[in-house]
Amino acid sequence: MDHGSMSGMDMGSSASSASSSSGASSAMGMTMAFTNAHSTHLFSAAWTPSSSGTYAATCIFLIVLAIIDRCLVAFKATMERHWLVTHLNRRYIAIAGKTTEAGRIDGDPDAKAASLITAQGVEENVKLVHNIAHGPIPWRFSVDLPRAILFLFIVGVSYLLMLAVMTMNVGYFCSVLTGAFIGDLAVGRYIQWNEHNH
Repeated sequence: MDHGSMSGMDMGSSASSASSSSGASSAMGMTMAFTNAHSTHLFSAAWTPSSSGTYAATCIFLIVLAIIDRCLVAFKATMERHWLVTHLNRRYIAIAGKTTEAGRIDGDPDAKAASLITAQGVEENVKLVHNIAHGPIPWRFSVDLPRAILFLFIVGVSYLLMLAVMTMNVGYFCSVLTGAFIGDLAVGRYIQWNEHNH
């Protein structure tokens, strides 16, 4: 090969590598834009609407999924309130030197033989405490396991909704927003009520 053909090959190969690198950089720097294509995949290639009807059904599914997400958040907030109230009602402290009502009856010479039944069944030398210092509730398997499972469902549904929005499909995006609006309209008061009462 002569020098002219070698330089021609070098220029051709450098031109092709430059065009491939510019193509790669344009693909990497591609801007995301919303689309309204009815054939946008949802979660997998198997879930691809093939008609306007299946696209509408997919959008309805996303609305329902977003409503379920808000309902799960409201349910968790309600359960947190329930677990807190249960914990507060479980707090007892011993009262040193306090005589029980049964002890006073036994010590009274004028009292007749009788039995005393309290709301708890047996009177104890304790006092119910409703206010405790601020801080986390102690770890309990019967509370923390259901809390973690509920949180797992909330995170799972939230990430599915995020993936639907990331398809950049206008219909999917609007469906998620619509479901979030309807869900919060229906159960948002439970979320806010529990947040303000903690």
